[in-house]
Amino acid sequence: MSTVYLWKARTRQGTVKRGELEAQNDAAVIAQLRGQMLQPISVKKKPKDLREVLPFLKPRIKTRDLVIWTRQFATMIDAGLPLVQCLQILGDQQENPTFRDIIQQVRSDIEQGSTFADALRKHPKPFDALFVNLVAAGEVGGILDTIMNRLAVYLEKADALARKVKGAMVYPASVLVIAIGVMVLMLVKIIPVFEQMFSDFGGELPGPTQFVVSMSHWMQKWLIWFLIGIGAGLFAWFQARKRSLRFRRQTDAIALKLPIFGSLLRKVAVARFTRTLGTMIASGVPILDGLEIVAKTAGNVVVEEALRSVRAAISEGKTIAEPLSESGVFPGMVVHMIAVGEETGAMETMLSKIADFYDDEVEAAVDALTAMLEPAMMVLLGGTVGGMLVAMYLPIFKIADTIK
Repeated sequence: MSTVYLWKARTRQGTVKRGELEAQNDAAVIAQLRGQMLQPISVKKKPKDLREVLPFLKPRIKTRDLVIWTRQFATMIDAGLPLVQCLQILGDQQENPTFRDIIQQVRSDIEQGSTFADALRKHPKPFDALFVNLVAAGEVGGILDTIMNRLAVYLEKADALARKVKGAMVYPASVLVIAIGVMVLMLVKIIPVFEQMFSDFGGELPGPTQFVVSMSHWMQKWLIWFLIGIGAGLFAWFQARKRSLRFRRQTDAIALKLPIFGSLLRKVAVARFTRTLGTMIASGVPILDGLEIVAKTAGNVVVEEALRSVRAAISEGKTIAEPLSESGVFPGMVVHMIAVGEETGAMETMLSKIADFYDDEVEAAVDALTAMLEPAMMVLLGGTVGGMLVAMYLPIFKIADTIK
């Protein structure tokens, strides 16, 4: 089993260098250093970090971190800096410790003779199949700087698209959580006070008031089990999505058919598909390999299976437009534009134009959805809380009439 060692060595010029190496023992580290014309000064095992013992403490690598790193790496490569030096500089200035460790491991693998793509392939979480395959194509073609610039543009646009969709979901989700929290607080803490006051006066409560009081009784009795039920339901949902392909296919198909959100999800899927495939074709990746990677990153089982069917049809000699049309997942305009791109030999340009168009469509749909949901959620929150308050005040009006 290999271990990570921290080393310090002196170069022929007398300067001292430090770094990390993964090896079977310290003798192997010394041999590697001498092979690099370095005179070892000290070699010791890297102490275990608390984050290694407790992995959940490791900070997550965000898409924004990868976007910034890719853009900076592309700029350095374009300026003519050596690959290892770029990784050294970017690793030293990286603030995210998880990402910094990965960059240092990539640099160490390259120094030991690995290719850049193979070194990245060992870390599939930040560097997915798309990233690794594009880097491999750039290394083979000698255009790594161009590929990294394309990757930076792709990641920036993909990140912007994801932010738009998440931004549209945050507001209604926040209002819904607040509304539920306010309702539970009123039913558990405030309604019982009113109920005690009304019982002191006696008499029969109006229908709406009695309904709210009954809800309060139920909530006080079953609140813990209600919360446990919600948690268990969410856990079962995610487990079913994770373990059952059939369940994931059914829920993804339903999501694409939802009245408002379905159209938005379909546009996001089209934008992601065309942007990813266009970037890969422009970088020299074969279309069959590109479709395989695009299918894996589709994010929707229905779209993924449609793309796999398209790939199988192309391998049998068909054009890409024909099976896309038969899938029924992609809009007719997308199919026709791709067909034109095939005929004119400008597939990557056409895919890029489609992606730009659907990026704008997603932005417009998100703006319209937000504008529609804001008043709807305010009406929901105001109607729910206001209805409960009115129900509580009805007996007070009745008591006032009795006193008169």
